[in-house]
Amino acid sequence: MSAEITAITMPKWGLTMTEGKVIGWLKQQGQGFAEGAELLEIETTKITNVVEASESGTLRRIVAPAGATLPVGALLAVVAPEQVPESEIDTFVAGFAVPEPSVEPEAEADAPRPREIEVGGRRLRYLELGEGDGAPVLLVHGFGGDLNTWMFTQPPLAEGRVIALDLPGHGGSTKDVGAGDGESLTDAVEGALDALGIGRGHLVGHSMGGAVAALLALRRPDLVSSLTLIASAGLGPEVNGSFIDGFVRVARRREAVEILGLLVHDPALVSRTMVEDVLRYKRLDGVSAALARIAEAWFAGGRQLFDLADRIATLAMPVQLIWGREDRIVPVGHAEALASRFPVHILDQAGHLPHMEKAAEVNRLVKSFIA
Repeated sequence: MSAEITAITMPKWGLTMTEGKVIGWLKQQGQGFAEGAELLEIETTKITNVVEASESGTLRRIVAPAGATLPVGALLAVVAPEQVPESEIDTFVAGFAVPEPSVEPEAEADAPRPREIEVGGRRLRYLELGEGDGAPVLLVHGFGGDLNTWMFTQPPLAEGRVIALDLPGHGGSTKDVGAGDGESLTDAVEGALDALGIGRGHLVGHSMGGAVAALLALRRPDLVSSLTLIASAGLGPEVNGSFIDGFVRVARRREAVEILGLLVHDPALVSRTMVEDVLRYKRLDGVSAALARIAEAWFAGGRQLFDLADRIATLAMPVQLIWGREDRIVPVGHAEALASRFPVHILDQAGHLPHMEKAAEVNRLVKSFIA
């Protein structure tokens, strides 16, 4: 059989993904494509994401049609040069080993799992991937998010050490948020760096997590090698107050669908499981009170209560901004206003979650920036 035949398989995004649904193919059977081309859309437990080509080739056989739900590792399509006979592709497809849908206990035990640290007497959850001697990367999520926000970001960055942290009030961390303001959340992140033995690292923050990362860079520039702000809060007064209030109060599925739809350029990208995960999180003891306290400290009256734009201009470390052009939570104008001071990357067809909606592009920007 020709060694030129390669498989496109169901990817694994995030630790909890076991299967995905093929939403649709963006290339037709028989069509050639270049490295980086978008091949198909897959719905995960969080959001729909695009599979990009790792190298150029010809899409000779689509095995998994739109609508198919398959386990991680299952065969989706076959790539091969045009001169490879159909009979060889038939043999390749017939002989492809379909993975078992369940994970073996030994493999599951070896898989990275979230762990906990204690910071200032409070428990914080984190997930660490990769290793190495270079400066680690710390990922800080936004309001209402958790470390799973980085399911498309953390694995590609794991050539070195990369840690995703749950802020107080979020995910598996304590629901005791103290004052809930920028300083108290920054205290938590600074304490986490110390507890994790990170003397200096690259900070990547999304939305409210971007503002927390920026506050830490201003407070302790000696701890920060670079700063990447994704759809960051703290760079202007405007914010979608209806989203903030809605997320704090949401308790029903229909409301959650509407609220979460504001995060993305296309509401159809939000999966049923993402909605259910948010509702499950909102039912945990202490969550509603924690989010309400944070919202009041950050976004009272439907406005952002502090603006760091001029202050971050004084930072000596490299700073970049990444934004979705169709952000309906924090205006893209906040990034555009800083384009003369920092590298600013505005991504089309992306809303407030560019690291999920345009994951491959954001990962390239982050990797090249911290390299």
